[in-house]
Amino acid sequence: MKSFKFIVFKVKSAIIPFCICIFTIFLLIFSNNNLSAAKKGIALWYSSVLPSLLPFFIATELLSHTNIVSIIGNFLNPIMRPLFNVPGEGAFALVLGIISGYPIGAKTVANLKENGICSDVEAERLISFTNNSGPLFIIGTVGISIFLDVKIGFLLLLAHILAALTVGFIFRFWKRNYKLSTIKTNTVKSNEYNNKVSFYNLGEILYKSIFNSIISVVMIGGFIVLFSVIVSMLSNSKIIYIIATLLSPLFSVVRYI
Repeated sequence: MKSFKFIVFKVKSAIIPFCICIFTIFLLIFSNNNLSAAKKGIALWYSSVLPSLLPFFIATELLSHTNIVSIIGNFLNPIMRPLFNVPGEGAFALVLGIISGYPIGAKTVANLKENGICSDVEAERLISFTNNSGPLFIIGTVGISIFLDVKIGFLLLLAHILAALTVGFIFRFWKRNYKLSTIKTNTVKSNEYNNKVSFYNLGEILYKSIFNSIISVVMIGGFIVLFSVIVSMLSNSKIIYIIATLLSPLFSVVRYI
């Protein structure tokens, strides 16, 4: 029994190194196609992601150094705490996530956690329903461009928001027995986000906001390039075709259910 557990442990520990080795080998085998996929990923990031996300990232970083978040938290805490078991400041992440789309909600939750506004568990609850698709994509791209009907776009947006709120209510029970360290949280809260923006430190806060936003956007670009290359590898190695062939009978059955 012990030897069997040891073998299973060795297999698990070898999975990730094996996948990285396969990834490196595929980089060499399909180098030309991977180069083209990486260029397309960079072009997508440069033309769409960078101009659309960077201003929102900077704005959310700047807002985190104002009193707006604390005002929202004090005003909406009687609603957010009973419904979602998160502090009222979580409404700030929810609103930005709905208005701006991916991944502004997740970035805002990360800022709240870093500034001590919410605990690790509360951040986990928040991330389950605050990182949503934006109205521009749902109404414009899906509703108007795909279904050719703006009413369908608004209907899908409403369903998307209601689904997010439902998930948030379900996740209010996530680790509900977790004991929050109130001493540490209140200490950080008393500092009010460490630095509040004013005319005296506007330059410093602006520099930090732009720097942090650029780092976040560049990381997103890295993931886009990485997964563009991975998709290219899977396509050129016919792995996607093999998986699709194996799963096609299952999807055929599901379609008629």
